[in-house]
Amino acid sequence: MAPPSEQPTPQRPTPIPRHAENEMPSANELMEIGKKSLQTGALTGGIGLVVGAGSGIVRSAPPALFALFAGLQWFALGSSYMASRSLLWHAWGGEENLSRSGLVAASGIAGGVSGMVGGMFRGPRNIIPGILVFGTLGTTSTYITQVYKTTFRANESKPKSGWLDSKYSPLQRLSDRDYEEKLEEKILRIDAEISLIDDSIASLRASNNDSTKSNEEKR
Repeated sequence: MAPPSEQPTPQRPTPIPRHAENEMPSANELMEIGKKSLQTGALTGGIGLVVGAGSGIVRSAPPALFALFAGLQWFALGSSYMASRSLLWHAWGGEENLSRSGLVAASGIAGGVSGMVGGMFRGPRNIIPGILVFGTLGTTSTYITQVYKTTFRANESKPKSGWLDSKYSPLQRLSDRDYEEKLEEKILRIDAEISLIDDSIASLRASNNDSTKSNEEKR
């Protein structure tokens, strides 16, 4: 039997990193992603039906056939885009934890996947152009949206200024605290004036009483 010092030390299992545990979405998360994707696909598919019917009428072709084809294509574009983007958000830590560049990259990749699916409806030659076009659209639209949100939040955080804040304005903008202080000053001034009036009335009554007493004494 080997001495205790020479006995092999049992190795502990290597802990699995937390990000590796959450690498794959759960069943509920997959159902939620699928629900959002189908809702988006239904919306874009409805738009495709209208566009396809109009295109069929303009081309003097069967509107129902054009509407069906366009509806299916637009449904595939919308649902594949939403599904791809949601899965990328989950794999990269969630939408709330992504930077602007991460959100733009996720939208660009999802747009490329959507363009690839849409290109399959039109033939193999349209796959690469679809990836490029829809990838660019996804990247550009998300970048513009993020820039707008950043600018809007920055403007909201700045104190609003107007012509009342100008040094040449005859009026002055008052805060709630300043307004309360001015009201308190007016109330104190009114109380002081009421006290003076009460004193004047009391002195008039006293002098009236004195004159009445003097007249009675003379009688």
